[in-house]
Amino acid sequence: MTSGIIFLLIVVVAGGLSFAHYLRNRHLAQKVKEQYVNKHIEYDVILQRYIPYYRNLNETLRERFLKRAIIFKATKHFEFVEMEEEEHMSILISAAAVQLTFGLQHFLMDHFNKIYVMKRSYHYGLFNVPFQGHVSEDGIYLSWNNFLNSFANYSDGDNVGLHEMAHALAYVNFPEHEHAGEDEGFQYRWFKMFTATGREVFNRMQAGEMNLLGSYAATNYQEFWAVCVENFFERPSSFKIQLPELYDAICKLLNQDMLKPGIFLEPVNDDYSQY
Repeated sequence: MTSGIIFLLIVVVAGGLSFAHYLRNRHLAQKVKEQYVNKHIEYDVILQRYIPYYRNLNETLRERFLKRAIIFKATKHFEFVEMEEEEHMSILISAAAVQLTFGLQHFLMDHFNKIYVMKRSYHYGLFNVPFQGHVSEDGIYLSWNNFLNSFANYSDGDNVGLHEMAHALAYVNFPEHEHAGEDEGFQYRWFKMFTATGREVFNRMQAGEMNLLGSYAATNYQEFWAVCVENFFERPSSFKIQLPELYDAICKLLNQDMLKPGIFLEPVNDDYSQY
């Protein structure tokens, strides 16, 4: 086979893949538009009822949040295990992801196509202790009863939705993971602003120091990160008082400050033109 024919085949295959990608995006865009038109009022009521973070946003930011949640929901396959899906479930889970990434440009966690929703705590692998959620190569797993309870009690620094979305964000961004690379700016901030402070606090906790993060945060550095996220959103005032440098580092990392009007440290320009 000549090099010319090989080149032509590559062009044809690439063109076919590009056209398939175009059709997929066009279908997705139509799906998002239809959901926004038909469901935005209903979804707004659901989010205001269940998600304190959303409830505290101004009208402009709520609209932005809702669009992101609908887009996130449309790009994921939700698989409900031993339970029936209800209308509000997938939009609330999407909202947990959007809350974490609201200050970032990249918010879809593209590596993960599937989100598995279990009815309650479950056993995984050879572990004896039941799981409330976990993240692995094949998807994000959440137990629905624990997810709902987490947002019902939004002041204890324990939120399985935010916790597992923090692990998912780390999975696709932090350099120790083979899939790192979704958001280069996020990686840069992680190293330069969070790790310098975070590692110091983590090491002190492993040596026995106690603070509002609790003993589970000292399990390993991945759990330390996820617990920091939970407390950052649920107990920002206490977090900033006890660990001000760590709080500020997370603010810069996520481009959000829970104690600042308007939330964002720097503007984020969303391009919804394709939707």
